[in-house]
Amino acid sequence: MSDRRTGLDPERWNGRLFTDGWTTGSAGTTDVHEPATGNVLGQVALANEEDVLTAARRSAVAQREWAAQKPEVRAAVLRRAGAFFGDHEAELAEWIQRETGAIAPKAGLELHVAANECFDAAALPHHRHGDVLASDGDHWSFARRLPAGVVGVISPFNFPLILSIRSVAPALALGNSVVLKPDPRTPVSGGYLIARAFEEAGLPAGVLQVLPGGADAGAALTEAPEIAVVSFTGSTAAGRKVGEACGRNLKRVHLELGGNNALVVLPGADVAAAASAGAFGSFLHQGQICMTAGRHLVHESIRDEYVAALREKAAQLPVGDPWADQAPIGPIIDAGQRDHVDRIVRDAERAGATIETGGTSEGLFYRPTVLSNVAVDNPAWSEEIFGPVAPVMSFSTVAEAADIVNASDYGLSVGILGDVGTAMQLADLVHSGKVHINEQTVADESNAPFGGVGDSGNGSRFGGYDANIEAFTETQWLTVRSDIAPYPF
Repeated sequence: MSDRRTGLDPERWNGRLFTDGWTTGSAGTTDVHEPATGNVLGQVALANEEDVLTAARRSAVAQREWAAQKPEVRAAVLRRAGAFFGDHEAELAEWIQRETGAIAPKAGLELHVAANECFDAAALPHHRHGDVLASDGDHWSFARRLPAGVVGVISPFNFPLILSIRSVAPALALGNSVVLKPDPRTPVSGGYLIARAFEEAGLPAGVLQVLPGGADAGAALTEAPEIAVVSFTGSTAAGRKVGEACGRNLKRVHLELGGNNALVVLPGADVAAAASAGAFGSFLHQGQICMTAGRHLVHESIRDEYVAALREKAAQLPVGDPWADQAPIGPIIDAGQRDHVDRIVRDAERAGATIETGGTSEGLFYRPTVLSNVAVDNPAWSEEIFGPVAPVMSFSTVAEAADIVNASDYGLSVGILGDVGTAMQLADLVHSGKVHINEQTVADESNAPFGGVGDSGNGSRFGGYDANIEAFTETQWLTVRSDIAPYPF
């Protein structure tokens, strides 16, 4: 790494956890790898079940004092944390690029959104936290929102900073404490950047703890009695296990899961512009985004023209090290994920799909791939690939397009390109947490409610004042009268 280490000095965190300060863990250490080169960038400690349970107990104690702080105190901490991401932008961007295999604009986006998440959350302490209710009783009646207590956050590897901070920042702002378990493949971008931001911002010790770890550490978050809410972002398969455990333990759980998102190209659409949007939606960050355009549904009148344009764009995209070579397409996060992508492409070809371009890899670098002649039962159409693969299918009517979109078990994001009137008709027919007209499927803003339906989530939303207050507080009914009420006993 570079020597610009004032924000993220490895001497502070190398080989440690962030719990009651920087301490050693109980499950050994793990190297932080650069997927583009295989080089070791640093080392972090790993937490086991006991580390998580201890952290949860510590968080419960710290939370009470934090919740009692004046709103202006909590707001000031959030603003200072947000400023940290801009003050150390070059240093932090290098970490995100090299640890996640990201291009520079993606790293910049993560830092920009992380700062905005903190700045938006800084308004939450002063936001309305309840309602005055009408009542037939001789009292005042209120519904007020109180901190949930300790919030457990489990975040993934693909957009690790954003997908951690979007839960951490509002939870802290609303008076909760947080135990964060980032993916052990991206523990710095998904955890230690945030730990350092709030450490520098003056957050009291124990209010935020960051514990990279494996499945046992994640399971402990669902079992710890002090943790009231679990916020999980990751695969649908893992989310089912988290949801089951939280249900058994009567914990509230917010699940933001996978997606197999459709990009619908309407008749008469500008094919060149649509192919550009489609390439961005499918190939950004090697397709390792829950909102990736995983299904390209193109009107039959322009299907061949669209495939040709998308094939050309995919074939011309350079693949390489985003940090050293500034390549727009970087590495898959690890060999297991690369093999998953390739298995689906091979299965798709055996099921009758045509590989128009791509379908090959060198090391962890998988070439952007376009598949045509794809049927609805083809694995490339029905499964979430999480790689740089764009399957294309045609449709004839708006009703048929809606049926094909809705046939997926997932329901996270849909993009519709072309005539706005027709797009509005289709938007009313599709089942999706998000619909973007004349934009591709990948989009997120700190003040917008984010989440999916079906296998993409359990109806929870992140972002915006109302969604965040709903996510990280509990409702209490409170009545007040001037003297003790008379009773017949």
